[in-house]
Amino acid sequence: MIFINNINIIDKLYESHFASKLELVQLISTINDEEAEYLRKKAQDTALSVFQNKIYLRGLIEFSSYCKNDCYYCGLQKSNSSVVRYRLSKDEILQCCENGYKLGFKTFVLQGGEDLYFNDEYMGAIVREIREKYPDCAITLSLGERSCKSYEYLFKCGANRYLLRHETADFEHYSKLHPPSMSLKNRIQCLYDLKKIGYQVGAGFMVGSPFQTVENLAEDLIFLHKLKPHMCGIGPFIHHSSTRFANKPDGDVRQCLILLAIIRLMHPNILLPATTALATLDENGREQGILFGANVIMPNLSPLNHRKDYSLYENKAYSGCEAAENLKYLSEKVRAVGYKIVSDRGDYIK
Repeated sequence: MIFINNINIIDKLYESHFASKLELVQLISTINDEEAEYLRKKAQDTALSVFQNKIYLRGLIEFSSYCKNDCYYCGLQKSNSSVVRYRLSKDEILQCCENGYKLGFKTFVLQGGEDLYFNDEYMGAIVREIREKYPDCAITLSLGERSCKSYEYLFKCGANRYLLRHETADFEHYSKLHPPSMSLKNRIQCLYDLKKIGYQVGAGFMVGSPFQTVENLAEDLIFLHKLKPHMCGIGPFIHHSSTRFANKPDGDVRQCLILLAIIRLMHPNILLPATTALATLDENGREQGILFGANVIMPNLSPLNHRKDYSLYENKAYSGCEAAENLKYLSEKVRAVGYKIVSDRGDYIK
């Protein structure tokens, strides 16, 4: 086997947007700080060539903390009796959109647990009313696994985008993170169904989740290459004390940044957020994410009294720069690293 050094692998990613699993494993596991800076610059150059220095806003509305699933890592798991459960009404969701629109948001992200209360009829009515009131805005849904028929219905109601993290592309690893009632095969099918219907689709995974190997991370990158999503959300795993992974270590910020940069090189046009989880573990995580190739941030538009209740993990950042009300402060932080927040919809560029 001929050894290829990491700089050569980075150059290959930059030029051809692909590397083999073995090359990705080597890069992720052995990259030093000097090579990481070289990777960062290549990712930054790639993002700038496609999006200039624009950072797109997404207004996050966390509308339900109920969930029918028992994912082992998630604070909203149905077996967690200590979590505060809430549901926003249609009027409350619309009020969040109104507040966001006044602030300049042109994308609303409706995210919740897999809550059966929000069936197709009710969710469709919410989507239709948002579409009628804000025809110039994008509507992104993050509702988990639903039927293809359900996805088609919500698309016809006016939804444009759908976020569904695959979490891991390895079947054995998936089974260690989820109960037997859940299936990676079904989740992957959902992603392909969404693409076929016409959504702009977002996948993604946790970095440093329990039992994860470097090989798993490489498999995630290979899966994304096959799927070719329009968006990808990754962030470090952060433990929650009410789950079976309470004593597991949190993910590594540096490794997450490395993976952001690799994803940018493999998918130059992808919409790539600097996630709240990154900002939760590192106060400069958002800005670092941008410098490593991210071009999206998602301030929270949810009602103030419920932001702490949407507890996927503990110590989640939901105030300060994470709050939509502090958009001026957030703009200053982004400007300090050479970028500017824009109010465009920020659709995927083919």
